[in-house]
Amino acid sequence: MPEMTSIDKSLITGLILAGGRGTRMGTVDKGLQDFRGQPLIQHVLSTLSAQTDRVIINANQNLDVYQRFGMPVASDLLTGFPGPLAGLQAGLQACTTPYLVCTPCDSPLLPADLVNRLARALLAECSDVAVAFTMENMDGKPVKQIHPVFALMKTDVSVQLTAYMQGGGRRVNAWHGSLNRSEVLFEDNVAFRNINTLKELQELER
Repeated sequence: MPEMTSIDKSLITGLILAGGRGTRMGTVDKGLQDFRGQPLIQHVLSTLSAQTDRVIINANQNLDVYQRFGMPVASDLLTGFPGPLAGLQAGLQACTTPYLVCTPCDSPLLPADLVNRLARALLAECSDVAVAFTMENMDGKPVKQIHPVFALMKTDVSVQLTAYMQGGGRRVNAWHGSLNRSEVLFEDNVAFRNINTLKELQELER
């Protein structure tokens, strides 16, 4: 049997994490902030929809607004805005495909080949999860920067995630440490830039 080098998009669900408080942006719903004439989440949704079978939106406020995008909306199972792992947990439990790819709502320049490249690594290395990384220039030296919320994973990791969170774990990278993780180099640093303030949003738009 030939080795699989890609995953059919019908087997992959996309998850957009839009469940945070947006504290550093003035406690606003980041996914609904305008970027080039559209909400941030619309840019992510358009790119991710082309690469997956369906998309789930993780949101904890303005649920009626997010439902207007025509996608299922899943809220955190834990209260108090505990972070991206809670959104991922909700997405995994709502997912009905063997694979789920996760992205934040505040990265509107998502690569058009994100899922395909992560899938190739996941299959080649028989991994549980594949994440993106870039090389950042810090003080004149290249430094590896992992972007753990840009990840493709097998849906059955939901069991490990629930156990990790029940033990009080909240860090994405730490949870990945319990899994077989592949790391995929992307050259476009801007594509993975999270927008945390209104100033950063304005700078990226320019």
